Amino acid sequence: MKHERIPQVSQYGSVDPAPPEQEGEMTEWTKTLFDETAPMFQRMRSVFALRNHRSDEACLALCEAFTSSSALLRHELAYVLGQMQNNVALPTLIARLEDEDEHVMVRHEAAEAMGAIGDRSVIPILQKHTENPAPEVAESCIVALDLLEWVARSDFQTTE
Repeated sequence: MKHERIPQVSQYGSVDPAPPEQEGEMTEWTKTLFDETAPMFQRMRSVFALRNHRSDEACLALCEAFTSSSALLRHELAYVLGQMQNNVALPTLIARLEDEDEHVMVRHEAAEAMGAIGDRSVIPILQKHTENPAPEVAESCIVALDLLEWVARSDFQTTE
């Protein structure tokens, strides 16, 4: 009889492609994340462990990892930064979106993460890229702008 594992839903409501490390500390996770010779699965586990840490320090460690040679890993970094919804990631996400040499899927995920963070200060940057020649980038900026507008109009806003 084959044993089947049911994927765990993260605290962010997603099923992670690699389960986050449960043991260890930020320094260990960061070391693994930056190790270009480590298996991608282990590096991804570190990404999700850092995300789950939820601190500014963990967020900044994830931001620094955009130096990775792997576009897949950089894409996942942008995704988890959007999940974290931490404003300290915005300068890095803006830089990824605006870097014409960055892989298009990383740029697209950076735009969507900017929308997910919910800080309306990024509106001019997103608007600028709605005319980007790469449809993945342009359309993601439109989605991010729509998300920002939806959040501003939604019941998330408290009234006193």
